[in-house]
Amino acid sequence: MSAILKKPLKLALVQLATGADKPVNLARARSKVLEAAKAGASLIVLPECFNSPYGTQYFPHYAETLLPLPSHNWNSRHHSMSYHPSRRKPRPYLVGGSIPEYVPETKQYFNTSLVFSPTGSLIATHRKTHLFDIDIPGKIRFKESEVLSAGNKLTIVDLPEYGKIGLAICYDIRFPESAMIAARNGCFLLVYPGAFNTTTGPLHWSLLGRARAVDNEVYTALCSPARDMNASYHAWGHSLVANPRGEILVEGAESEDVLYADLDQGAIDEMRKSIPVYDQRRFDVYPDISKGDVKFEE
Repeated sequence: MSAILKKPLKLALVQLATGADKPVNLARARSKVLEAAKAGASLIVLPECFNSPYGTQYFPHYAETLLPLPSHNWNSRHHSMSYHPSRRKPRPYLVGGSIPEYVPETKQYFNTSLVFSPTGSLIATHRKTHLFDIDIPGKIRFKESEVLSAGNKLTIVDLPEYGKIGLAICYDIRFPESAMIAARNGCFLLVYPGAFNTTTGPLHWSLLGRARAVDNEVYTALCSPARDMNASYHAWGHSLVANPRGEILVEGAESEDVLYADLDQGAIDEMRKSIPVYDQRRFDVYPDISKGDVKFEE
């Protein structure tokens, strides 16, 4: 059995308190990333929409372009503040949660996550592929598609020292196909920056994180914003890491926190030997969805 996690990895999830002031949000994010780096984390994850309040009414105002705009548009409110090359030390990998992204050429908005290497280079992006459009009578109505466009590719990120991770955002976790494709392509970890709310969170947040771990016998990491009951959207919080057995290694509460978990290949090997689903799948009965026409973000 070949190792998909090349060496042990210390993972940090930053359950960040975000508000209406973008510079304050970014300063808090930077402070917590530095805190996690100093604690020895090799991979740090920020939550969904870490630079912005969560809500379709906020996305256009807080949206940023991911590439520099032409000089005559340099002062556009969409110019990127949240992402820029870093020379911080120590230098972990960083999954930058997500931000609202604006594409001037098409005038589209996306919910986008970016991944940076230890040198500060942008090495991957993921645009949320499944938009959160729900209407639960008497509880919550939320339609991301009123503002956002959906991404059209799955994302696998290679961290050369460690191995591959699958990256998706929030509502994407409810669609197991992307998780299975990532795991069958050798990912040791599935990362989900997400902002479940206080209606769906207690029902499904932990359940889905553990299910994706057990389905694929890999680690999963779910990173939420902290809860703010004065905001228009109440995030569930409870960022967590589940191991390949579906056990929760660490889980936060509602407030701002930095959570740590140690990942190693042994936990993956143990689960795959004891319950060998990878050897017992019946692709003669049903198709292998990781084969065929799958679009990946490069």
